[in-house]
Formats: sequence, structure tokens, C-alpha cells
Amino acid sequence: MSDSEMSEMSEFSSLVERIERGEVPMKSIERELICPICQELFTHPLILPCQHSVCHKCVRELLLPSHDDSISTDAGSESSNPGSPRARVPSPSMERLERLVRSASLRRSFGGRGSISSPGWRRSSVTPRVTTFPCPGCQHDIDLGERGISMLFRNFTLESIVERYRQAARAAVAIMCNVCKPPVQEATKSCMDCKASFCNECFKMNHPWGTPKAQHEYVGPTTNFRPKVLMCPEHEMEKVNMYCEVCRRPVCHLCKLGGSHANHRVTSMSSAYKILKEKLSKSIHYLISKEDQVRTQISELDVLIRHTEENGQLAERCANEHFEHLFETLQERRTEMLRSIEQSRNLRVERLRAQVEEYQGMLENSGLVGYAQEVLKETDQSCFVQTAKLLHVRIQKATESLKTFQPAATPSFEEFVLDTSKEEILLKELSFSGVPEPPVIDLSRCCVYNEGLIHWRLSEDSLPTDHHIVEFRKLGSEEEEEEESRWSASERVYGCSTVLSDLSSDSRYAFRVRSCRNGVFSPYSPEVTLHTPPAPVFGFLFNEKCGFSAERLQLSKRRDSVESVAGMSLLLSAERVQTGSYICLDYIIGDTGISHGRHYWAFRVQPDSYMIKVGVASDSKLTEWFHNPRDTSSPRYDHDSGHDSGSEDTCFEVSLPFTLVTVGMGRLFIPKASTAAGDHSSRVLPMPQRIGVCLDYDAGRVFFYDADSMRCLYERAVDCSGTMFPAFGLLGGGAVHLEEFITAKRLSYM
Repeated sequence: MSDSEMSEMSEFSSLVERIERGEVPMKSIERELICPICQELFTHPLILPCQHSVCHKCVRELLLPSHDDSISTDAGSESSNPGSPRARVPSPSMERLERLVRSASLRRSFGGRGSISSPGWRRSSVTPRVTTFPCPGCQHDIDLGERGISMLFRNFTLESIVERYRQAARAAVAIMCNVCKPPVQEATKSCMDCKASFCNECFKMNHPWGTPKAQHEYVGPTTNFRPKVLMCPEHEMEKVNMYCEVCRRPVCHLCKLGGSHANHRVTSMSSAYKILKEKLSKSIHYLISKEDQVRTQISELDVLIRHTEENGQLAERCANEHFEHLFETLQERRTEMLRSIEQSRNLRVERLRAQVEEYQGMLENSGLVGYAQEVLKETDQSCFVQTAKLLHVRIQKATESLKTFQPAATPSFEEFVLDTSKEEILLKELSFSGVPEPPVIDLSRCCVYNEGLIHWRLSEDSLPTDHHIVEFRKLGSEEEEEEESRWSASERVYGCSTVLSDLSSDSRYAFRVRSCRNGVFSPYSPEVTLHTPPAPVFGFLFNEKCGFSAERLQLSKRRDSVESVAGMSLLLSAERVQTGSYICLDYIIGDTGISHGRHYWAFRVQPDSYMIKVGVASDSKLTEWFHNPRDTSSPRYDHDSGHDSGSEDTCFEVSLPFTLVTVGMGRLFIPKASTAAGDHSSRVLPMPQRIGVCLDYDAGRVFFYDADSMRCLYERAVDCSGTMFPAFGLLGGGAVHLEEFITAKRLSYM
């Protein structure tokens, strides 16, 4: 055993001792050993494609098996073992499945997908089989395909850890002998070949000396009957002996030769074991070395929790006081307004009653008429005049009151109608007047191409905002910054993204965002800097009519993506292809050429691509590439073939009608002649996520950029005597995706 392995073993032993002494909380370990669906310790866990684990029984209950899955096999087969990933169990009813899915959704927040009919679940219209379900750990859709659970590996390592945890926590139930007749004895051994547990007497009877069973491997009592060799789920008779770096899972040699991993990068299992073990050990070392820092951060979080609770309670009290004040104000206004109505009512009733008394008096004075009639009988003129004058005044007053009758008060109370519609709107819009939290610009989603696309996000617990304002300014020298230091503001944005136009080429811009709620603006977000392309963006798609090889290249429907696939011609020439021979590149160009000016375009190369050439070429060179015959077994036919023969360097000083840079296997390779001899470190660069190409036709130069940072990676002269086209050459598995234009959708509602 090497020193490093001994060191790792000692560290693991010390970790186990710390667990046993209680220095490492058992509760924290238990958290990693609980199934996210059933909330119990894992039982025969299966590894999902997203690397999360789920109990075998939980996955089976989430999926409706096909008709053949519901039939149990014979007792001697592997599927009859209840611990096998291919065990046959009865299918649960549809009602049971729906209930389980809903409960699992509520417990683990499966992205709001609570039933099979939701978008996260797919069911065949012919057979009631669910093939896709959301992972409870990461909420990504897991598609098991037609093979279902049989495509999943069993996580034997996790099973062993769970069993050790049960024993360490003294929660393991006594394992009984599987062979004893009643009364059953407690097991003392478990046979890994028989996959059963035995007491001492039964073990001797079933494993007699001198028989093949005596050579069986046995361990202490266990329920984890781990197979001696991990088998491939796609090719059941093959052992896994390689590791696919693209899919991040073990595979067998058949998977690599002609299966789903044929064009993927694979490594030996021993190499993957060494690399992953080293990474895990370093991660554990780092975590252990940061224990004090973690404890300090936990203390800080405890303080923040306490302050959050205190400030939350204070905010509740303040809000309650404001509402109480509003209630008091409303009560005062209610009392005053009701008092005004009551006073007006009493005054009007009093006036009307006085008028009634007045008219009642007129009825009581009906004897005045008889008296007047008697006065009219007086014949003495002087006596009549003396009496009739006062009588006439009284009668005239009564006559006039009858002619001009008017109530002393109106019964209507229209002036006291209360309109509270505006106040109701204000109360409904009542919100906190505090300053909103500043947004954060999501740099991973921002991009400046033909226009600038800016994304930002708000904190999860932030209140809804009314709108956002994006500000930007051009960066340059100190003199330019003084002249152009003013920030330009966008229109109101009612979402979390916007597109900005009229940005200058080959310039650096600073961007910031702030939110507005109820007229109150938040602080500005931290500034981010983006670099615009060095020239106007050149738009094109792949040309499917010029030398395109449909047998080896596959175009997308929109012609913005091309993928290299194995063709029949390659299979037919397999007898002539020897080890170490070179297979020619398959070229494809853009559907638009360049004859003047300065232009820029960007694209993405699939990370697992084997070898791809990217750059520019003239129409004269394209004629040679597409029409001259090439020998598939000649490694030196094309001086820019990508074969490291050095022939392309002899012509570096001469201006050629093409320039191509090699990209593949996660790297970008710079030609030798552009750097000092023997300086390999500066020639090999990490593959950028986006690659940009700028062609200056008039100056006869081409530039290659990291399109995210706009850092120039390589430049050289190129002969632009004819029409120049974007050119791509593909060899082996790989794909190229052209950058999409940014569409000016300024409103993105939340």
C-alpha cells in the first residue's frame, strides 16, 4: 500500500473515531442518508442520471411498470432478489400512484408538479407507463426511456454507508437466519454468493467442507448483498470497466464501441477512480481545514437569525401601530360625520314642525270668515271702515300664505352621501414605503452581440416592484470618461431583462440597474462591464448547397447548427484506414460571403467535440476543398489538416487565402509559427464558451476572440483577393452552433 493510500486510510479512520466519539453530529450524517421521497434511510438506492439517489421502492412506486414488469421471474434469477434493481414487484394502482406523487410533491416541492397530468410527467397513450419524473433533489426531469429502472445503477457505496451508520447509531435490527426452522436463530454470517444470512449451524450445513460452497465469500450479518462485479445496465453480461467523462457514468467496452457512448470521451476505471478519489480527498481536506471558519459563519448566521426575528417583530409592531392609528382616524371621522348628519336632521324636523303649527293655526282661525261675513252686514260706513281695515289685513296674509306654500326644510340628504372609492383604492394599494432591495445583474445571462442583452434578478423574498431602470455608460480613457461620464437610462422595464441598442463597436460599457416601488427607488446594483464586438455583426447560416456532405454532416432545420456524424462512406473505407491514419475534414461554409468592410460573428463549439477547424476561406480555396479528390488515408494531404506535421508552419509568412484555428477536446490550439519555438503552454488555451471571429477584409487580417471577454486570442494576415466565407471543418464527433441574434423585446413581464 502506498504512502498516500495509508494516509487516506488513517484520515478515514480518524473521521470514524470522531463520529464514534460524537465530535461529528450523527444528525448531520443522517441528513445525507435519507431518501428525499420517503424520508427514510435509503433502501437499495438507485443513482439517477443527475447523480442524485432515490430508494428503489420509491422509484418503482413513482413509475407504472409495463406489462412484462408485473410478472415475476423464477426464484433462481437475479430479478427475484428483492434487492436487485430489476426486481419485479406488483404495480400500484392509479389512485395510489396519484396520491404518492401528490404527497411527494408537497414534501419535496417538485416544482409545483403534483400529478402525472402535469408537464413534468409523460405517460404513453397506449400503456399506462410513466417514463419521466422530476428529480426530488434538483427538480430536473429524469427520462428513463423504455428500459425504465433497468437503466439505473444501484448505489452500493451508499448502501454500505447506510448500513455502517445503522450499526454506529445502534439502530440496526437484529438480522435473523434465512434457513432456520422455528424458532429462528439470530444470524452470525451472511453469504455474498448465496445472498442469504445464516446462524452457525445452518452455515455449516449449507457450506460443507469439500464442496464448492465452502469457497463462498461470507461477511458479518448484513442485508446488503453486494455483487462481486458491477455489471453494465445496457449490456447485462458485460462488466463496467471504463468511465464516460461526458455522461459521468461507468460504461462497458460495448457502450464505447457501438453504443450510446461511441463518440464520447472515456477513460479507464482505474484512472477515473484515482482522479475522483483524489478530488474527493482534497474536498474533504478543505472542509476539515475550514471547520473553524464554518463555526464562525454559523455563529454569524445565528446572530442574523436573532436580529431577523427581532427586526421582524419590530416591523410587525410598527405596522400594527400604523393600522391602529388608521382605525382611530377612521373612527374619529365616522363620529364627526354621523354627528353632522344627526344635527342637520334635528334642525330640519324642527323647522317642519313649526310650519305645521303655523298651518294648524290657520285651521283654528276658521271663525275669522264668519266674523268677516257679519262685518259685511254693517251699513254704517264709518263704523265699517273702522272695523274692516284690520280684518282685511289678517285675511290677506292668510290668502298669501296659501298661494306661496313652501316647506321649511327638504327631506333629502344627498349632500351627506359619502364617496369612499378613492380611499378604498388607496387602502388596497397600501404597502410598505421602505427602500427596495437592489437587483443583481446576472452576468452569465448577459450578452452584447448585435445589441446588448441585460438580465438581472431579485432576491427571493423581495416584494413586487413597479418597474426597473437600466443605466449604462461607455468606458474609455480618462479624457473620454470625463466627456462621456453621464449615464444613459433606458425606458421603464416591467420585467427582469431588456435589450439595449445603439452601442458603439469595440467599446467597453458599464451597466447598472435599480428598481422602483411606490415611487421609491432602490440603490443601484453592482456595476458590470461588457465589451461590444470589434465590428458590426455579420449574419449568416450554414450553406447546404456548396460541398455539403449530407452523409457525415447533419444540419438543424434552421441551418444554424451542424453536427458531425458517422457516414456510410467512412464504413466502406474502413478496410483502407489503418491505425494512425488521418481521415479528411468535412467542410461547411456560410451562405453569405464578404467582399469588403469589417465584420464579426460568433459561435459555440460543443465541449466534447473531437476536432473542429474554424476561420475564413476564399472562394478559390473552397473550390480546391470541395472538388479535388482526397485520400482518406493520407495524413499529409492538406497542409492545414490539423495533423501535427508542421507543414502548415512553413507557409505562415505567406498570406494564404484561408486561416483556420483548431478547436477540440476542450482546448483551442494556436499555430506553432505564431509563438516562440517550443513554447507549447502558450499555444494550448482552454476552449472559450463562445468564440468570435472578426475579418477585416480591407486590411487583410483575421482575428479570433473569446466572445465573452472580447480578449483577442490570435490574429494573422489572410489573402482577401476574392470573396471570403466563414468556414468550418469537422472531424470525428462534434458540433458547431451559430450565435443567435438578440431580438429587441424590451418588455418581459414577470
